[in-house]
Parts: sequence; structure tokens; C-alpha cells
Amino acid sequence: MSLPLVLLPGMMCDARLFAPQIAALSAGRSILCADLSNGDSMGALAAGVLAEAPPHFALAGLSMGGILAMEILRQAPDRVSRLALLDTNPLAEAPEVRDGRATQIARAERGELSAMMADTFIPRYLAAPDPDIEAICLAMAADLGPDVFVHQSCALRDRPDQCETLRGYTGRALILCGAEDQLCPVTRHTLLQSLMPHAAYRVVDGAGHLPTLESPMTVTEALCQWLS
Repeated sequence: MSLPLVLLPGMMCDARLFAPQIAALSAGRSILCADLSNGDSMGALAAGVLAEAPPHFALAGLSMGGILAMEILRQAPDRVSRLALLDTNPLAEAPEVRDGRATQIARAERGELSAMMADTFIPRYLAAPDPDIEAICLAMAADLGPDVFVHQSCALRDRPDQCETLRGYTGRALILCGAEDQLCPVTRHTLLQSLMPHAAYRVVDGAGHLPTLESPMTVTEALCQWLS
């Protein structure tokens, strides 16, 4: 059996975010897509994933999932055999983003989660409009619900800087992002590359913040090379 793979989805996402990759990589490999619906801090979410994960594993996370992957690496570096960071950010929350969290949390608590996903988040996810991917994003958020949105918002708001964590990692690594990612732009990934210069580095043309769904074959190929 190949090295187990733990996948960490982004904010208000679940296994559907990685559906093409799970289908392609699951033959002969144990894959766990972690449930990130419990816990309102990166520390608590990481502890929950580690409690369910095998002793040693390859770890891949996208966006918030990548941020969480860094916290898992900080807590249990000896268990992370390989690390893939997709469309993510090693820095603590920027003040201007942090300031907007309270308004977003209030909207979710008023029952406006679906509207907020449609008018605030999803328009910044994709390089080009795609009704099918947009529908998946709305469905994932609706299924997770406003309480999870609040908890995940708090975890992101209060997260630590993880640059030193990454500087100390020497395992096999992959850094990948969409060329047109508005939320975690390419500059964040050149920073990641400077922290882990041994990592493979891939920018996916024509993709935004969700290349696993926008350019699934390209992402799957990159993950296959990272795992091989």
C-alpha cells in the first residue's frame, strides 16, 4: 500500500473540492479528506486531524486547508512525510482582512450565508465564470452551514505566521497555485518557495483559487509526481 494521503479542503469546502483528484489517486492508496467543521482555531483543527490521521502520511491542503497543513506540520513534523501547499498563505491574517471578518460573521449569523458566498466569495474564486463549479461551492457552503463559517472565520482570523515552520521542513514538497488566484496570489507562493527552496513549484495557467476543479488534470498530474 502506498503512503496514505490526507487532504485538507478550503474554507466552507469538503471532499467535493478534491473530487477529481480523489478519483484519480485512490487506487492502491488510502485517502482521508478531513472534516474541518469542528474547532474554531488552527490548533484545535490540527489536533482533530492528527487524531484521525495515520501515523505517517502525505499532507495536501488548499487555501485554509494549506494554512491548516502548516499548523499540523508545526504540531507533528515527524508524521508529515510529504507536504503539498495549494493556493495558500503562510502569513498571519492581514489587518484589512481581519477587519472584515466581523461583518462577514454577522451576515452568516443573520442567515445570509448563501447570499454572501454568491456576492463576496465565489466571484473571487475562479479565473472565469463556471456555473458548475459555482454550484458546487454553493452546495458545499450550504451543507456546512453558518456555524462552521463562524468557526472557520475565527480560526483564519487568529492564525499564526508559519514561515519558521516551513523553513524547518526538509521533506518532499509541492507548491502550486492558479496563475489568476485573487485571494492567495502568486507572490504568496514565491514566498513559500523562498521558505522551501527544495519544493517543486507549479503555477497553473488559466486557473484561479480553485485549480483542483478549474484545471483538475493539471493538478492531479502535479500531485501524482509529488507522490511518486
